[in-house]
Amino acid sequence: MAADKRRSSAAITEGSSRAPARAMLKAVGFTDDELRRPIIGVANTWIEIGPCNYHLRHLAECVKQGIRKAGGTPMEFNTVSISDGITMGSEGMRASLVSREVIADSIELVARGNLFDGMVALSGCDKTIPGTVMALARLNVPGLMIYGGSIEPGRFQGHDVTIQDVFEAVGAHARGRMTDAQLADLENHACPGAGACGGQFTANTMATATEFLGISPMGSASVPATDPTKDEVGFQAGVQVMELVRRDLRPCAILTRHALENAIASVAASGGSTNAVLHLLAIAREAGVKLSIDDFDPISSRTPLLADLKPGGRFVATDLYRAGGIRLLAERLRQAGILHSECMTVTGKTIGEEADAAVETPGQEVVRPLDRPIKPTGGLVILKGNLAPEGCVVKIAGHDMKHFRGPARVFDLEEDAFAAVQQGKIRAGDVVVIRYEGPRGGPGMREMLAVTGAISGADLGDKVALLTDGRFSGATHGLMAGHVAPEAAQGGAIAAVRDGDMIVFDIPRRHLQVELSEPEIRSRMGKWKPPAPRYRSGVFAKYAASVSSAAQGAVTG
Repeated sequence: MAADKRRSSAAITEGSSRAPARAMLKAVGFTDDELRRPIIGVANTWIEIGPCNYHLRHLAECVKQGIRKAGGTPMEFNTVSISDGITMGSEGMRASLVSREVIADSIELVARGNLFDGMVALSGCDKTIPGTVMALARLNVPGLMIYGGSIEPGRFQGHDVTIQDVFEAVGAHARGRMTDAQLADLENHACPGAGACGGQFTANTMATATEFLGISPMGSASVPATDPTKDEVGFQAGVQVMELVRRDLRPCAILTRHALENAIASVAASGGSTNAVLHLLAIAREAGVKLSIDDFDPISSRTPLLADLKPGGRFVATDLYRAGGIRLLAERLRQAGILHSECMTVTGKTIGEEADAAVETPGQEVVRPLDRPIKPTGGLVILKGNLAPEGCVVKIAGHDMKHFRGPARVFDLEEDAFAAVQQGKIRAGDVVVIRYEGPRGGPGMREMLAVTGAISGADLGDKVALLTDGRFSGATHGLMAGHVAPEAAQGGAIAAVRDGDMIVFDIPRRHLQVELSEPEIRSRMGKWKPPAPRYRSGVFAKYAASVSSAAQGAVTG
């Protein structure tokens, strides 16, 4: 068998010297004919812990059928996943952002070790989406990402609900506004089956962004997890990757600066998660594209908020699908002159061509027309000031607060802040400060949905503000500033804040300020000592030692 120089995998599968490798591959069922074909890695993030990725075993089988039909040989392998909804508010949540790096690293290792000719990556929960795309960018072999899809909404007391409602119900229950029986009833009905959390939370935000990036086939992400047509989405992904291999169309030809600007616009137009800032910065870094935190605000400012999606709006991802899907949002932005229509996608069509194929459901109310946006500017703003010299991220979709000034209530641990909310110790007008939860200080930059959900459930959502060097879930709403950088563990000014210090949010001026003089901040920080690391060994310690600022995407290496 002469080696095929056109295929990377030939170095493993062809030639007499590769007989031992072929012998081992034949032991698990591969034939000589299969080993002569292009070998396509199928990176699966399946786990049976939680609904987001639970169904990906089945979807992977559909992908593999498409690869075989189109003349390739699939080789499936698995990587890790952490369920944000399950770990939220616990020590386990520190693993979530760390898992993004582990996912990218592990896919890269398996792919480089086996010299795949192409790749399909399957994602579900929040960090699996950027993790898989980061790996595709690093490897830069022909490939694409498929999102497992959104969960259907649950039903409670005659209306649709999501996991967001359960987190907020915890706060309502603590205040006596919901009975034990009502909370249990909601818990039992909020998540009816497989799929990622249903609002425009982080998973669906990033699924939208990856279609706008062009690395996921347009029309694939909107299809819900349990919709019968999802099988065809998987099959066509298998066919498409073989066409990418044939054309030698690689991720870094797709993940361009303009594609990233399209993705940022999609987040702004859909009221998406602040986590998109971290993840798009990380993807840009892997693709070798220059992008900074300062690029997000100008794009958001020129992009109207068009999608009426939870947590700030009325609808969920399945409603968007039935209204016309992500393609409809792309068509709106194309009409507005915001979309870079020339950007190539993995379907072989430009995103402009994909947007032209949008079919809007008559009478739909999910995606507004351009002359009637929810807001004239997008849902993300970047604030700077003496509390966040490198920047922080605020989502303004879902509320209209432009200014807030209040006394700091300072907590060095998320659990302490949560307990204060539950015990009624946070009052209207307070600014809740949660620090030492950043990329290094956490480590892992925990999301704060348990706290923000409890605040909303306690009827304080529009009466308090919150800032943290940690993160927020995409389900968070209200005036919340996350990713404050530099973080407290790195000696950022947030470490100098004390109870009672007055903190000012000024959204129009893009300013976050503590009312302290620079000499006073320097004096306090002169007495500051870095806290002892929470972990001295293992993956968390490795992560803390190498992770960058949130303003740079909280990347390692």
